[in-house]
Amino acid sequence: QVQLVESGGGLVQPGGSLRLSCAASANIFSIYAMGWYRQAPGGQRELVARIGRSGSRNYADSVKGRFTISTDNAKNTVYLQMNSLKPEDTTVYYCNAGSLFWGQGTQVTVSS
Repeated sequence: QVQLVESGGGLVQPGGSLRLSCAASANIFSIYAMGWYRQAPGGQRELVARIGRSGSRNYADSVKGRFTISTDNAKNTVYLQMNSLKPEDTTVYYCNAGSLFWGQGTQVTVSS
């Protein structure tokens, strides 16, 4: 069983930045692709960014050029650097490993 713990969410003004962190309970990045998802109330969970085992990255069109996913193998942590944040980025963000394991989510609110 893999445990994922997200942190780094919060309130930020439009145009600001946040960095989300997801700490895994084991060294899994060579086993599972890692992803960040978000889900608005009443909506479907959507992929925001994904990093494969080879390091390849994919992004939702809505965040390309603003968000960056990365990993730190020594810390078993995956990050989501979010820049130029917009109010429509407001929602709960979830970390995922291999489409199997989920974190508890962290709230991001973009508002003036």
